[in-house]
Amino acid sequence: MRLGVLILPDERWRFGAERWQAAERLGFDSAWTYDHIWWRGLRDHAWFSAMPTLAAASAVTSRIQIGLMVASPNFRHPVLAAKDAIAIDDISDGRFVLGVGSGAPHAGDAEVLGGAPLTPSERAARFAEFVDLTGRLLASPITEFTGRFYSAHEARMLPGCVQRPRLPLAVAASGPAGIRLAARLGDAWITPGPANWLGGYTTEECLAIVAKQVADLRTACGEVGRDFDSLPRIMIATPMVGDPLASPEACLRIATSYAEVGMTELVIHWPRPSGMYAGDPRILEAIAADVLPAVHRL
Repeated sequence: MRLGVLILPDERWRFGAERWQAAERLGFDSAWTYDHIWWRGLRDHAWFSAMPTLAAASAVTSRIQIGLMVASPNFRHPVLAAKDAIAIDDISDGRFVLGVGSGAPHAGDAEVLGGAPLTPSERAARFAEFVDLTGRLLASPITEFTGRFYSAHEARMLPGCVQRPRLPLAVAASGPAGIRLAARLGDAWITPGPANWLGGYTTEECLAIVAKQVADLRTACGEVGRDFDSLPRIMIATPMVGDPLASPEACLRIATSYAEVGMTELVIHWPRPSGMYAGDPRILEAIAADVLPAVHRL
């Protein structure tokens, strides 16, 4: 199993750079950030754009995998998302993973560009088209596409991705339709557990839901001829998972539980001074020193 860390883009870069470099120095396998204009309870706090942050992080690191958790169709077009992703893939020399999601309806910034809210079925259809078109753009030098939600006319993606045939698309999905989409078009699968990850589920309920999602993904892979074992399965440590920052022992216990149900990577949050994901940075250092080797053996 792999262990990654998610760093919120809530610090000016002269401080933020130190976090990304520390994540690499501590030995974590991956480092991610969220894609929002603002985010939930931090709407009136500093929050920087994800793509420039990831480009800067790529430039000050050399080994760690860099990822977006996850590109939001609420305010991104596939053409611009793919163009930015190719640039970050180049800056990172092939270390970038583009996470994509359906666009959370209650994140706070879902309707920042205006327009009527989409129904659940419309969001699902938009997401399927977003993933399809983004994958085409990343793999093709020139793309023509006309869909229900998006169009691309002579969309040039030169010189293309460093990673071949394209950089990985990690599809975030909790429900059956999204999981089937991940099996069909994704290069990895991301889950936060239940779709409503602030919905008050217990840690035991969250684990059981993820176990069922893994089983559904295995079935979906079989239906489309995908090798389930070769598809990375990434668990983002939302509050329902438990608190991996409580202690190194807690982090290892959580990682072991999710490895046992079939997840291949756990992503924990960089500790914040207060509020959501508050924690002691020294715990993160202890996790890196004492837990990371054990996680790699799971």
